[in-house]
Amino acid sequence: MELFRKMTLFNKILICYGIHKYTMVDMSTTTIKIHKETKAEIDQFREYKNESYDEVLKKLIYIVKNIRKKPELSKETIKAIEQARERIKKGHFVTEEEAKRRLGLS
Repeated sequence: MELFRKMTLFNKILICYGIHKYTMVDMSTTTIKIHKETKAEIDQFREYKNESYDEVLKKLIYIVKNIRKKPELSKETIKAIEQARERIKKGHFVTEEEAKRRLGLS
């Protein structure tokens, strides 16, 4: 349960939909040049402060590939992610403690 609490919203949604996250094997790196505007757009997809650009780009690539394979499921997933983010921004969510209380686990 501790591990699940620390996961990002995106990863929790992937688990709920049965979509497995990529596994990074090769740790070699490279440098790319992008426009400042492009970087600003990529920054909007970061879910937490220390999330690397590699993680963000891999998520975006994964989503694009998934959209091509299963367009309807992908649209539903993206819509669910957007709705969940909006609810969280508005403060409409249940904490782990509240969920435990509701389920009679605490």
